[in-house]
Amino acid sequence: MVGVFTHRRLDWERRNRVVTKKTWNELRESGLLWWLNMILHTFGWAIVLEIEDDAVIEAYPARVKFRGFSGDINSGGYEKVTKYLKDNIEILDQET
Repeated sequence: MVGVFTHRRLDWERRNRVVTKKTWNELRESGLLWWLNMILHTFGWAIVLEIEDDAVIEAYPARVKFRGFSGDINSGGYEKVTKYLKDNIEILDQET
């Protein structure tokens, strides 16, 4: 919840209506972590996931000295984000 609502604390009932906790792996598999990191790379930042045995063991923001990803990683990222949008467009439309 920190970072989503930094200026006020929501009561539990309202928070449960507007916030659904997700895992780092869900963010990664959806392609959204790649997409977020593309934006963060512009400023020399990234969200780093340390993975061991296909499980996230640590996650943190970091300063990075590189910008962007390889063509193969970008292609995979666009495919994942497109699939996420295709699978979730009705829910996203209802929430707007």
